Amino acid sequence: MSASSMALSLGGITFILTVIWGAPFVEILRRLKIGKQIRIEGPQRHVTKMGTPTMGGWLFVIPVLLITLVLNLVTIVGPTPILGRSVLLPMLVMLSFAVLGAIDDWEGVRSKRSGKGMRARTKFILQVLIALATAIALRYGLHAPELYLPNCAEEIKFGVWYVPIAMFIIVGSSNAVNLNDGLDGLAGLISATAFVAYGVIALLQGQIFLVRFCFTIVGAVFAFLWYNVYPAELFMGDAGSLSLGATLGVVALMTGQWALLPIIAIIPVSETLSVILQVAYFKLTKGRRLFKMTPLHHHFELLGWSETQVVQRFWLVSLLSMMIGIALALV
Repeated sequence: MSASSMALSLGGITFILTVIWGAPFVEILRRLKIGKQIRIEGPQRHVTKMGTPTMGGWLFVIPVLLITLVLNLVTIVGPTPILGRSVLLPMLVMLSFAVLGAIDDWEGVRSKRSGKGMRARTKFILQVLIALATAIALRYGLHAPELYLPNCAEEIKFGVWYVPIAMFIIVGSSNAVNLNDGLDGLAGLISATAFVAYGVIALLQGQIFLVRFCFTIVGAVFAFLWYNVYPAELFMGDAGSLSLGATLGVVALMTGQWALLPIIAIIPVSETLSVILQVAYFKLTKGRRLFKMTPLHHHFELLGWSETQVVQRFWLVSLLSMMIGIALALV
């Protein structure tokens, strides 16, 4: 079986398994009353989503980790590797950020700070610490390519500066997908599209283990979307968005094509920039706003777009950006 057919098969198998266990998983969250708290200052149409089960990121995180782990067990006892041990690093990153996000989700539902979650400073420090360990492992453990640029045959080296750069990419990607998670189906569609792009790039590089890992994530996220598309029965919460974003950053770093990440992940990047620009403009003008509301998807909602229109149009932009990103990787 070829690398591409194996990767697509893994995605299909993961999709089926995840959809099957999705219904009981949603019911468990409902019984535990792990419901989403909605921002009062947000669009009023979102108030109806109050109480929808959150922390749904575990719906796709668990199948991805289990399937990848099983395939890696074969590499340990078998004569030939199937996925490669280096895929354990993005697995650990996914698990670490999922646990961090789950704690944030839990505090947002059940703690004294209900609706607010973990303190931003605490969460950021933990993100940075995990990213630091990951960046060191990438450079000194996996010896990942530091940077490839379009139309440039030679790998660009950064030396010790690679570590802070990698940390920035991991933390930034994690928070960008987290900001992107605000409408039914939006973060899942955008993230799955980005993983398809990096799966193709990894295939071009011959990183077969990474190809299969990416498409396993795609299959699991598509299954999550079965329950998350409008009207959502389940939200991914920080357990899902932080883990997806951080894992995407690590995958981009493992291919050395992280310079293409702002193109491939143009929607999460735009959402993040909208927040930064809004805050900066608000402070500079002493109270005026550049956008009606941020992140950017809320701005378009307040302009009159329906939730499904925002999601579909953002996804179309993401698909086009994915194609451009893959094309640049071929140059």
